[in-house]
Amino acid sequence: MKNDRPRIRDVARLAGVSTATVSRVLSNPEVVAQETRASVQSAIAATGYRLNQAARNLRHRRTGGIVALVPNLANPFFAQILSGIASVLGPAGYNLLVADTSADGAGRLLDYAEPSRADGLIVLDGALPAAALTGRVPLVEACEWVPGLSAPRVKIDNRAAAGLAVDHLADLGHRRIGHVAGPPGNVLSIARLGGFRDRLLARGLPLDGAAVYQGDFSLDSGQAAAAEWLAQPPGERPTAVFLASDAMACGFIAEVQRHGLAVPRDLSVIGFDDIELVSHVWPPLTTIRQPRRLIGRAAAERLLRRLETRDTEDDDTILPVELVVRGSTAAPGPALG
Repeated sequence: MKNDRPRIRDVARLAGVSTATVSRVLSNPEVVAQETRASVQSAIAATGYRLNQAARNLRHRRTGGIVALVPNLANPFFAQILSGIASVLGPAGYNLLVADTSADGAGRLLDYAEPSRADGLIVLDGALPAAALTGRVPLVEACEWVPGLSAPRVKIDNRAAAGLAVDHLADLGHRRIGHVAGPPGNVLSIARLGGFRDRLLARGLPLDGAAVYQGDFSLDSGQAAAAEWLAQPPGERPTAVFLASDAMACGFIAEVQRHGLAVPRDLSVIGFDDIELVSHVWPPLTTIRQPRRLIGRAAAERLLRRLETRDTEDDDTILPVELVVRGSTAAPGPALG
């Protein structure tokens, strides 16, 4: 049976170049002159040639897959990061595989970190053991980071971002500012709590009025923190609360308002992340916006460079954040101040 599928030699013949030149245009286009590249790309379009990715992976001893290790896929925070990763990996010929580390457990990490399973890893879970990820496949850390793990990191400055939240509340006139922290031991929780305390001191605000409530980034823990706040004598409660995640902020607001209080009349609330939901809740949430899609894109691009050049640099890429002011924060009223 005749095989009518276009071959690379058909592209080369039509473009008037060698098959090696066609291969370079497909795999490393920047080394080919623009005029030649355009001629080859026109020939590819005219012939309908498609690269046999499976065969190419086999020749280069690649799996064609990149695994993203995510701590909780149910958390909407990760959606835009994964979208950003996929937008880079797809055009580069890689498939994105996502593993939920909270479901799979640390015991299966060695499977994901084997060259037979993946060409590289993007690690978004800072609670993973460094030993399980070291010396196997190239990897990049995104958003969170694993202490003791040698790898490039794409993240924000969480301490400085927490300072932005405190500055906003202090500029509104709040002096008793509370904080709902993330999971104990989590690198983001530690950094944001540290930034919160640093900024209170820098602004001359009393630490004894800065209650810290324990959370775990979830809606339920935000609700539980609100119950603690409500249990305090009204004159001792913080008049504003900075929460280490938007999900906790939503849970906190819902519980406070369920008890007949209003945000921001009776309490100002600011979150962290700017997930899609928070501009639609009532009141719309003031928050610190992370560039989540950009974090994903930057992590994927950094991993591709690592795969192509085999570099071992462990540089940090720090991306900017933005304070987004909405309706959940205001100056304290006479009864609060």
